[in-house]
Amino acid sequence: MTKRQAPLTRAFDDPAIALKVDRPSRGFTLLELLVVLVIIGLLAGYVGPKFFAQIGKSEVKTAMAQIDALGKALDQYRLDTGHYPATEQGLNALWAKPGDESRWWGPYLRKAPPKDPWGREYQYRAPGEHGDYDVFSLGKDGREGGEGEDQDVTNW
Repeated sequence: MTKRQAPLTRAFDDPAIALKVDRPSRGFTLLELLVVLVIIGLLAGYVGPKFFAQIGKSEVKTAMAQIDALGKALDQYRLDTGHYPATEQGLNALWAKPGDESRWWGPYLRKAPPKDPWGREYQYRAPGEHGDYDVFSLGKDGREGGEGEDQDVTNW
């Protein structure tokens, strides 16, 4: 007669080598959670700066597109009135009729002049220092000059 072996699903009597094969998983270990957190941190450290750099580039591109649209509206204003709005009238002359303008056939914009992507009004000068008119944004920092995202966005 041979001795019958215990099934593998039973625990061994010796607690030093106790093993249950059919023990259900009860969650993640602390080490597994730490490994996942480290991987997520590494991915965020790699992807985050690239993502935020793209946001800065998209703000500049948005400002360039808005300045281009304002320039087209200013050109249409000039075709109708024979001149560009005065600096004092500003870009609002594209949206609301200036009181002294008899040949105004606007509005030349569908809605009020937009703010730049950083929440400030676009700057307008007529006559401009770089052409018939200047339309520009002072960039992210709100000051003249600058580099990168702080660089001014202009129509010249």
